[in-house]
Amino acid sequence: MNAAALLLMVASGFAGLGYQIAWTQQCALWQGHEAAAVLAVVTAFFGGLAAGALLLGARIERSDRPAWWYAGCELAIAAWALVLVAIMPAASDKLLALIGAEPSPAWQWTVVAGGTFLLLLPATAAMGATLPAMARLVAGVPGAGRSIAWLYAGNTLGAVVGVLATAFWLVPELGLARTAIFCAGLNLVCGAIAVRAVAAAPARRVLLQLGATGLLGIGYEVLVVRVLSEIAEDTVYTFAMLLAVYLVGTAVGAAGYQRWQGRRDVRGATAALLCGLAMACLTGTLLLWAAGALKLEIVRQLGAGMGAAITAEALLAVLAFGLPTVFMGALFSHLCDAARDSGVTLGRALGINTAGAALAPVLFGVVVLPMLGAKFALLLVAASYLLLIVPREWLPARAWLPAGLFAMLAVLAPPLRYVDVPPGGRIVSYQEGVMAAVSVIEDADGVATLRINNRQQEGSNATLRVDARQAWLPLQLHPAPRRALFLGLGTGVTSASAAQDPALQVDAVELLPEVIEASGHFTRGFGDSAPLPRVVNADARRYVRASDLHYDVIIADNFHPARSGSGSLYTVEHFAAVRGRLAADGVFCQWLPLHQLDLTTLRSIVQSFIATYPDGWAMLASNSLETPVLGLVGRRDGARLDAAALRQRVAALRLPGPLANLGIEDEFALLGSFVAGPTALRRFAGAAPANTDDRPLVTYLAPRVTYAPTDLPRDRLVALLAELEIQPQELVAPGADLAWSRRLAAYWAARDRFIEAGRSVRPSADPYRMLAQVREPLLAVLAISPD
Repeated sequence: MNAAALLLMVASGFAGLGYQIAWTQQCALWQGHEAAAVLAVVTAFFGGLAAGALLLGARIERSDRPAWWYAGCELAIAAWALVLVAIMPAASDKLLALIGAEPSPAWQWTVVAGGTFLLLLPATAAMGATLPAMARLVAGVPGAGRSIAWLYAGNTLGAVVGVLATAFWLVPELGLARTAIFCAGLNLVCGAIAVRAVAAAPARRVLLQLGATGLLGIGYEVLVVRVLSEIAEDTVYTFAMLLAVYLVGTAVGAAGYQRWQGRRDVRGATAALLCGLAMACLTGTLLLWAAGALKLEIVRQLGAGMGAAITAEALLAVLAFGLPTVFMGALFSHLCDAARDSGVTLGRALGINTAGAALAPVLFGVVVLPMLGAKFALLLVAASYLLLIVPREWLPARAWLPAGLFAMLAVLAPPLRYVDVPPGGRIVSYQEGVMAAVSVIEDADGVATLRINNRQQEGSNATLRVDARQAWLPLQLHPAPRRALFLGLGTGVTSASAAQDPALQVDAVELLPEVIEASGHFTRGFGDSAPLPRVVNADARRYVRASDLHYDVIIADNFHPARSGSGSLYTVEHFAAVRGRLAADGVFCQWLPLHQLDLTTLRSIVQSFIATYPDGWAMLASNSLETPVLGLVGRRDGARLDAAALRQRVAALRLPGPLANLGIEDEFALLGSFVAGPTALRRFAGAAPANTDDRPLVTYLAPRVTYAPTDLPRDRLVALLAELEIQPQELVAPGADLAWSRRLAAYWAARDRFIEAGRSVRPSADPYRMLAQVREPLLAVLAISPD
């Protein structure tokens, strides 16, 4: 008990001084740095300690339940520290306004000292009561004596370590808010240990361990899956493989425990298994830093192909999950046996364990990961296993081994994140969100790209023209759009370019709040005063179904079909829901990343589209051979386009400087982007099964080209064009003269020849040699269509 009490006092002292440094710097942001402001936090801090000791000390001294008092104080400190993380900015703004710009010294001191005192009081008062509670708790322990000198010394030692660690490591590494969260974690641990000491009966202890291990086991799974999503391809097969390895490991652990049980007493076995599990989790975490390089080496050894790629992901899962899950399976079996021996039914034991597991996704995925980052979240899991060990069994269980590894990783290891930075490049921003890690990477030439889970998205500050065309090509197909909806934000350039039309109200829906924030890096090119779309942070499918608004034009981003969840944005049901959001003459365009799609998957998507838009068309966003983007276009009323109205609309198009050169100079440049009419789309789709909510074929077909592409995007584009065709009468309403229709048909023929000519060009460092290869083909294209 003496050793445990001393450790608790050290940890509590560490947290207390950590708070003081963090809160002092946070409060200085609104108090200012005048002498009164600097001294106010110290005054408020010690005033709160005094209040806690005076108001609660006597009651604690008379209480026969000092352990509950101590646990309550530690938990209260942690709870209020977390509350302050949330309310400090708003509270600071209120107090700053109360002080005013030119306060008198008396007023400034009153508000600064009084406001800080009240703001910190719930936590500081609880801090002031922890030492009296601990002193009362150990007063009856043999050998403890009546003096509190050793408790005070331990508390002060923790404070010294807290001051140094906070100043030299925590704040530089984590920032002020996360430092406060880290200190709150220490208080939670102290409180939890005290609660466990109170509830020391075998049955209660084993139930506590069952609940905690359920929480931590699934928490570890949630965190590792998120980390590996930045390395693996994040397809439906990735998740299946990770889950399978996790389940196999726990099964092996349970079977192994059957052979191992009986060799140790219950307490000794519990401590050994908890210690082993903590070490296994730390080892699995350590291996994650090398996971990216390991995957590349595995693929290199096994060769290209979907089988090799999935095998690499499986091996990564084994490295991260294998040993920890074996210990998890053994520990769960052991704790269930211990619960039974203590008179607890299996149903109750399983229920407590499962209840803990149910809390894990929210606690670790939604709260802990965004706050602490992957590294400290995983270290927290391992440390929590160690804290479940009864203090007197730490040395016999050799718990100092994982504790030492924990300390080494916490201090020395870099953040656990995967961002491939090109030579001479830099990370402009990085945010670890609930669903994904989002970064903006700038190369040596200043070209910035957006990445989600370390995967480059098609869009950067160097692709404004193509991104803007994905907005303005569909917008020009409507005679007078007044409201447009963009499903997916990406870099934000596409929807922002549409917002430059003063007559158009633009809404954009984006699932990831981190993408919304990162898009600001790319829309700055429009100017500080340029209009931007109204961005809604929501799931695109849900928004389309739940909204009661109707839009003249709806434009869906080119979602990577293989990524988890994206396949549902290409189903018959979703396309039908989008049709329901269109105005009577509304236009819908679904862009498709042809460079990330094989033709087999594309056929199912086209089949799904024409099920809702049987009179639809297909168009190209540009003539790019490396990143071709195909658009499926449909009108709610199924009508064909009015050529005369299009001519007038294009002629009247006036866009600001950054958008002046979109390549939509006349109706031929606009309509010339089309590559297929309704007949060709039906023929292309053929007998391919549609992608539906019940039969999500795209989710399972699309990963094949992601894992092992069989051809180049340029070859795929040419092969697609060979299967497609379009006639002017399929696109425009009757009334166009024959000469005009021939010019449009000639434009399409020349466009196809232009793409074929580019495909056949062999790269060369000599620009004259490159020009020599394309000279004759380009002259032939001009001969077909001067337009």
